Amino acid sequence: MNITEIKKLDKERIVPTYARYDMVAEKGAGACCWSKEGKKYIDFTAGIGVNCLGFCDRGWIEAVTEQLGKLQHVSNLFYTEPQVKVAEMLTERSGMAKVFFGNSGAEANEAAIKTARKYGFMKKGEKAYKIITLENSFHGRTMAAITATGQEHYHKFFTPFLEGFEYCPANDGEAMERLADENTCAIMMEMVQGEGGVVPLEAEFVKKAEKICREKGILLIADEVQTGIGRTGKLFAYEHFGIQPDIVTFAKGIGGGLPIGGALFGEKCCDTLQPGDHGTTYGGNPVACAGAVEVLKRMDGAFLAEVEKKGSYIKEKLQAIPKVKKVTGMGMMLGVEIEGKKAADAVAESLEKGLMILTAKDRVRLLPPLTITFEEIDEGIEILKSVLK
Repeated sequence: MNITEIKKLDKERIVPTYARYDMVAEKGAGACCWSKEGKKYIDFTAGIGVNCLGFCDRGWIEAVTEQLGKLQHVSNLFYTEPQVKVAEMLTERSGMAKVFFGNSGAEANEAAIKTARKYGFMKKGEKAYKIITLENSFHGRTMAAITATGQEHYHKFFTPFLEGFEYCPANDGEAMERLADENTCAIMMEMVQGEGGVVPLEAEFVKKAEKICREKGILLIADEVQTGIGRTGKLFAYEHFGIQPDIVTFAKGIGGGLPIGGALFGEKCCDTLQPGDHGTTYGGNPVACAGAVEVLKRMDGAFLAEVEKKGSYIKEKLQAIPKVKKVTGMGMMLGVEIEGKKAADAVAESLEKGLMILTAKDRVRLLPPLTITFEEIDEGIEILKSVLK
């Protein structure tokens, strides 16, 4: 099909839940993407944080292709080697006990919410179902996850919501102390509020939340869907804060481009869910897990140190641009506050000049592949600089 035919069919046959940018992607390699017309783009999006190894990484392709030749799916009624390999790697690296595999970040958070609710029921009784999340948070678009999301914009049209969620202002430890009562089963938070503008939480507040959880028998859930799997320079962002959550949710980068997510559980709640309590047909799919094994193999100490180095390099380059007011975030998850231009306009103009970037509320958001080269970073920053002049 040509470009016109693709766009026409998209408009006629696909539900318009996304306002697409004006580019038909055809192929990619590393941190470069080419359109159907053959135009090259530097990618600072990684498929919204998914393509952590970039486009079409050779090692990743070999891993998933080999698995495709063996077994593409068999369901969770049977054992498979790729799934237990990923589980072993994740638990050993995180210090958690067990893992549940799903297909996405929203599903990962649903598993965490259900686990917290059952844990509260078993430990404190049927009224202990309250979950505290943060204002300006984002946890997904399913009904429970969107209820957990602390932004009114995402709540419009979809009432009634699940009961039992309360929202605490980010970094307000006193408010958290007041909200956490005998009916609270969990506190759920992102270490960096991604869709909320790429805003890291304050370390003191995160420590305070952990302390409240320990003192009151509440589960601490770290939503690492966007921040996890090396994005901030650690395997998980909570490591920067010196805490140990009871549940850690993950997705996006773990599959390197294939749909896989899940929740890691600590000893306190790793056996809360029992057969029949939860499930998934596709979760832990052998091919997706083969990709995840390759991703985790690559993320050793040297790789993660390089991510931190690249993140600092990008931040320094951005801060030297006159129209950049502020840069927030951690590692290679950065939010850029600009002046003189709306973030959405900066994204559109950057795309015209060959750079793929994102927005997060009123900021430009950068989530480059973790394998991007310094030369590609320089090329992308020069395009952004020209757009902001």
